[in-house]
Amino acid sequence: MEEKTFREHIRSKGLKFTKERELILRKVLSLKGHFDPEELYIEMRKTGLKVSKASVYRTLPLLIESGLIRQVEKTDKHAHYESAFGSGHHDHMLCISCGKAIEFYSRPLERLQERLCSGEGFQSVSHTLEIMGYCRKCAKGKD
Repeated sequence: MEEKTFREHIRSKGLKFTKERELILRKVLSLKGHFDPEELYIEMRKTGLKVSKASVYRTLPLLIESGLIRQVEKTDKHAHYESAFGSGHHDHMLCISCGKAIEFYSRPLERLQERLCSGEGFQSVSHTLEIMGYCRKCAKGKD
């Protein structure tokens, strides 16, 4: 299903579903947790998959547009991604010291956002919440 979704998106943009794009798609969908483009490229090369770094960087925005992955965080001046398929909505706490990403879901926070939107007559489609700060380990070093 994911491959079909991606193929259709690629075609709608007048692009070809190349072998490299197929390999990148399959690898991305097999990953658990967050990843960055460089890690993805290195992991693919380590396992013998022949892809170029440029193809990895060009394919990730197409995967975002197709709804299969989402951009999660921008730490260390580069973006991280995660699969959007099969994972429920969640938000992130991001450690600005070590880069750790803590996923969380808060029903009260979701209700508050719904009330705020409703009060403004705003129809929400999606949102991203990233709380920047220090994880437990790094906060101890700040004492």
